[in-house]
Amino acid sequence: MKLFIERPIKRPIKRLAGAILAASLAVGAQAATLKMAYDSDPVSLDPHEQLSGATLQLSHLVFDPLVRWDDNLQFEPRLAEKWQRIDDRTMRFTLRKGVKFHSGNGLTSADVQWTFQRLASSPDFKAVFEPFAAVKVIDDYTFDLVTKEAFPLVLNSATYLFPMDSKFYAGLDSTGQEKSLLKKHGDTYASKNASGTGPFIVTEREQGVRVDFQRFAGYWDKQSPGNVDEIVLTPIKEGPTRVAALLSGDVDFIFPVPPNDHERIKRSGNTDLVTLGGTRIISFQLNQERVPAFKDQRVRQAINYAINNDGIVKKIMKGFATPAGQQGPKGYAGYVDDLQPRYDLKKARQLMKEAGYEDGFAITMMAPNNRYVNDARIAQAVASMLSKINIKVDLKTLPKAQYWPEFDERSADMMMIGWHSDTEDSANFTEYLTACADSISGWGQYNSGNYCNEAVDALVKKAGSETDPTVRAQILQDVERTLYEEAAFVPLHWQNLAWGASKNVAAKDVVNVMNFPYLGDLVIKE
Repeated sequence: MKLFIERPIKRPIKRLAGAILAASLAVGAQAATLKMAYDSDPVSLDPHEQLSGATLQLSHLVFDPLVRWDDNLQFEPRLAEKWQRIDDRTMRFTLRKGVKFHSGNGLTSADVQWTFQRLASSPDFKAVFEPFAAVKVIDDYTFDLVTKEAFPLVLNSATYLFPMDSKFYAGLDSTGQEKSLLKKHGDTYASKNASGTGPFIVTEREQGVRVDFQRFAGYWDKQSPGNVDEIVLTPIKEGPTRVAALLSGDVDFIFPVPPNDHERIKRSGNTDLVTLGGTRIISFQLNQERVPAFKDQRVRQAINYAINNDGIVKKIMKGFATPAGQQGPKGYAGYVDDLQPRYDLKKARQLMKEAGYEDGFAITMMAPNNRYVNDARIAQAVASMLSKINIKVDLKTLPKAQYWPEFDERSADMMMIGWHSDTEDSANFTEYLTACADSISGWGQYNSGNYCNEAVDALVKKAGSETDPTVRAQILQDVERTLYEEAAFVPLHWQNLAWGASKNVAAKDVVNVMNFPYLGDLVIKE
């Protein structure tokens, strides 16, 4: 029986009770304001509305997970101070006592159970929790997370569980809707109001313009070194403009830093460039329901052969990425050494001829223009490369807030998607990006290509209950080989990470490969 013990360690939104908010503004002598600029802002305050990096970044600011990853990709206790394996299907968690939500309500196991049930109904998150049967409350501070069968990634999944304030979201809002209503791209109470246990309270928000955060004076983590009492997040879509704002001192912390601008930040005596290797796959999906030709494996292979992954990395990413031929990067359980990018224009043309499409055809393509590093430029390059095998591309790029609704509607024949496995496991890629779409389980939620191979899904499900790491890796490697052979999607590269910060901002202490900066622990020096 394994026991883990804690180691020390502008549209205003509706405000919380005045006394609570006033208390949150009380700061110490070293308190500081962080002015940060991201390429975009969160599309919603509902932590269950969209499974995306921006949502999880927000969750680490406003909410708190049961556990989180540390710098060594080990598990660090947060709202759960310890956990214990009871049997093959049961992990028992003990919550910290005295944790308060921003509303003043106390955190209990009932909130965890309520949150779990809400996650299970989320179109985006339900696949993460599909292996789980229930949260069983033992008492106010103890609960069991029970899986349907033996499952090797219980703690990995627990990093997604950010308990919500069940009392705060109870009842009806001013429009007569349930405050707990979960609706994608909807105008709901939860999308505009938040009460978490996290280090910051959202005090003001104007979508696409600005989000203001204030330190929560009642935050449970008194050992945190963080001294930031206020955060002002300004979305700046254009990379050079974002970098210029940092260099001029208008902002203190930015992400991402485009590869073309790394040297500008390095040369400045007032700023630091912080870089980490990335595990987010940037890819395109080929919609087989919209384009009959995409049902032909040879056409899908031809598209992969026509795209020069290395050229994109060298010319557009300036070497700040790793060309990809599969979903998971090196170090992940499913990684296969010999599944490399396969650029070969002659082979691509041969395959198109064999499939009867030597003269090509026309397709539509969509990509975001402020979500991934150089996303619009990458899409333009891919469209140009496809023209060499007579595929004519009508490309449309959109800001992230407009792109995701279009992605959910599968509005184009070929769509860009980037994905980081926040469970740090290969299976997560398949479950969301290439599994047969299933609205009940949530599998294939981000599979805009409508690729479906039931044998692949069966292998991933088998891996989900395999606790022998060696056997599990072999299963997931078989999955990657099949996806490669069938050209299930178009992998481009794994995107590296780069942040820029003023010299007095200790950014390197709070950033990580998941790209969820732990800003509650950030120190700004005088």
